[in-house]
Amino acid sequence: MISIAIDGPAGSGKSSISKIIAERLNIVHVDTGAMYRAIGVYAKSLGIASKDEEKLNSLMEDITIDVKLIDGNQHVFVNNQDLTDKIRTKEAGELASDVGTIKSVREKLVLAQRELSKKMSVIMDGRDIGTNVLKDADVKIYLDATADERAKRRLKDILLGGSEATFEEIKEKIIQRDYQDKNRKLNPLTKADDAILLDTTNLNLDEVVSAVLNIVSEKIKD
Repeated sequence: MISIAIDGPAGSGKSSISKIIAERLNIVHVDTGAMYRAIGVYAKSLGIASKDEEKLNSLMEDITIDVKLIDGNQHVFVNNQDLTDKIRTKEAGELASDVGTIKSVREKLVLAQRELSKKMSVIMDGRDIGTNVLKDADVKIYLDATADERAKRRLKDILLGGSEATFEEIKEKIIQRDYQDKNRKLNPLTKADDAILLDTTNLNLDEVVSAVLNIVSEKIKD
């Protein structure tokens, strides 16, 4: 089995790249950000605010979260509810950022993510995979890009999804998210010492995929 950790800020292409790499290598892609989004969306459906630590702590005591591959796509289930179609919105991203600062939420999800890596070969993306979740991953890569480039990518996804947004609004959200992720007390976003930095600002999707596959090939060969 192999484990690949992909970290990086919002909009750096972690999930898109990881999904393609998983298909190329025939391993499982675990989108950890989707798991946090699912918790945020589920909590809101129960009337629990995304920053209400006391109620979130209580919720996490009995909650179950699972990741399943259905027709080749990752689906996230919370208490047996498939929330996959509800987590790719701007609001879900903001909810994920909030609940991700709660210790009980992070502990529950990190445990679930580690268990997945013990059962199968995985490529896992997030913000603290190489530094916390999979410290012993066979391959660690840190994807990055300028805030402008990441805002362009995120805006394109949002518009394609049928939602409305502006470039300025998305860029401001990304900058805020970067600050929050890099300055949170629990496992902040940072490049692992043994991770390879890959700046994707001036690379298209195919070029990033090729670069990642080359890194994986070299690391596994070593």
